[in-house]
Amino acid sequence: MSNIIKGTMMLTSATFLSKLLGMIYVIPFNALVGKSGGTLFQFAYTPYTILISFSTIGVPMAVSKFVSKYNALGDYETGMRMFKAGMMLMAATGIIAFLIMFSSANLLAEQMITNEKEGSIAASDVAMVIRMVSIALLVIPSMSIVRGFFQGYESMEPTAVSQVVEQIIRIGFILSAAFVITVLLDGSKITAVGFSAFAAFIGALASSAVLWWFWRRRKTQIYAQINKQNYTYDLSMKRLFAELFRYAGPFVVVGVAVPMYQLIDQFTFERAMTAIGKKDLFETANAAINFYGHKLVIIPVTIATGLSLAIIPALTKTFTQKDRALMNQQIHQALQIVLVLVVPAVAGLSMLSDVAYGSLYGMDQIGYTGSLLGWYAPVGLLFALFTVTSSILQGINEQRFAIISLAGGLLVKMLLNIQLIHMFGAKGVILGTMLATGTAVALNLWRIRKAIRFPFRQTYKRFLLIGIFTAMMCLVIWIVKAVFGMFLAYETKQLSAVIVLIAGVGIGGGIYLWFSYQSTLLERVLGDRVKVLDHLFRK
Repeated sequence: MSNIIKGTMMLTSATFLSKLLGMIYVIPFNALVGKSGGTLFQFAYTPYTILISFSTIGVPMAVSKFVSKYNALGDYETGMRMFKAGMMLMAATGIIAFLIMFSSANLLAEQMITNEKEGSIAASDVAMVIRMVSIALLVIPSMSIVRGFFQGYESMEPTAVSQVVEQIIRIGFILSAAFVITVLLDGSKITAVGFSAFAAFIGALASSAVLWWFWRRRKTQIYAQINKQNYTYDLSMKRLFAELFRYAGPFVVVGVAVPMYQLIDQFTFERAMTAIGKKDLFETANAAINFYGHKLVIIPVTIATGLSLAIIPALTKTFTQKDRALMNQQIHQALQIVLVLVVPAVAGLSMLSDVAYGSLYGMDQIGYTGSLLGWYAPVGLLFALFTVTSSILQGINEQRFAIISLAGGLLVKMLLNIQLIHMFGAKGVILGTMLATGTAVALNLWRIRKAIRFPFRQTYKRFLLIGIFTAMMCLVIWIVKAVFGMFLAYETKQLSAVIVLIAGVGIGGGIYLWFSYQSTLLERVLGDRVKVLDHLFRK
């Protein structure tokens, strides 16, 4: 289990840092391009993210599972053959995905923007930004398969380092381009958003350079293992790809689920808001939910993302070796890590939604945008559970069912989204995503239980304890806001909101950690004492 914890912490730290940078940069980005610029940026990024998933066909994660399986069997050569074949495949699919996205930009834009006269964003603007971001598709598929290969060796450092470097370079280019165009050249915000989207390509190049450096350092050791092996399964290329694609298809599910929900929003949100006479709130609401707010909500989900990348090779190895006791232990730990860390995070964000949004993005319409974030925050737990449960299904060779669960969630979203918007306004979008993701998670959990007769009792009991500690934390946060509200106008002044946010996170989070530490909950879930908390609370 130490490999899972080590890999999880490394990937979670890298993903968390990437998401944190992604959240922080939107503060100056919002100041430079405004809410309409944020909405325009998100319009292009959603189909781009979906095409990234489909252009890789889930191959990078499938390669991780494939390499881990054959390494556990002592056949390193088969994993290397798959890596080389996968690189050629990814180069081809990247080119195809680029051509599809670039050529269909106008069609996509016209479906997203229905009435240009009533808004500040035109369909031609969306099409331009889509074309700019599509260039990254030429690089990212080939780059991502290298990450998958290293993960198959349970080596998470290349993925972690390249991910952080990619984000730093991407964000640096975004802010530099937006500043130069809007401030120094007094150019259009639309142009600034277009060049900001192009930053995805620049970041991908930087990540590729990092991965090449790791490959140069480790290829001697990898080939030494291949030369020492005694037996190879000698799969034909047809059987090689058949097994890869059997793994690969469902891996798309994890990466494409959230963007698919957002894509449904993009095709229905504006129409439904216009139909109920709230077109004027659309851009603010969409930015608050699917762009700026989503940056905050997705941060707790990074724990699940890092965990899912770390658990797949380890769980695949255990499943291949038919070690049922260890397999159950790994699944319990995976689910409980998500619950013990994500439940208080989303609850705290919901309680502090107004001051969190105001601190980062300004106090304009904070009552409305803060309320939307408060409703949206709990969805982060469902996103995290879907990510991890899908990874568990993949680890126990039930990856095909992940497609069924996603299809069920998408069906719920498509059937109910417009009706919910008509009934609840912008909150209907959040409720639609909540019901859709909840359906998918429930189906995944049912399948895990049925496939391996997995006992959820231990996880359920610890979830109840987590819920009690989280409720105590929320009560403390409510008291903190009430006390600070007596002398700080945090509903109207940004600096006051920042102070209340820091106090709420510090005191509320400290209370939760103290209860979790004293009850040994953290020790039982993580499998070891948390040394930092040992030093803190023993004093």
